[in-house]
Amino acid sequence: MTTTTRDLFERYHACWADRDPDRIIELHTPDSVFHLHSGQEPARGRAAIRAAAAGTFALVPDLTFRQVSLRVGPDFWVVQWQLTGTSATGRPVCVDLADFVLVEAGAVREKHSYVDGVAMQAALT
Repeated sequence: MTTTTRDLFERYHACWADRDPDRIIELHTPDSVFHLHSGQEPARGRAAIRAAAAGTFALVPDLTFRQVSLRVGPDFWVVQWQLTGTSATGRPVCVDLADFVLVEAGAVREKHSYVDGVAMQAALT
């Protein structure tokens, strides 16, 4: 585990925990990719990533993250989360998610999020 990558993880997670899309994209490379693997196309570039993050927060305005496990290497991290909150439709959300993140030059180059799609769909409809 490298201190630099672990520090980036901590700063990046704080941006998501604060539900702040502007701070999130500051930690991405300009040509970064964010792919929520739930049938959507990847968001490419900071503007698209900002829109994707803002869309997530609109769906679950009080979204919270409980870290289940974390592995950090020199240029990546893998983290398992349990997401909770209340959907914009008023339904409770409790969903498992795993993130695989590639780091380049001290910033997020790629973020791949794998979500329990059945649980997420049930919470949002």
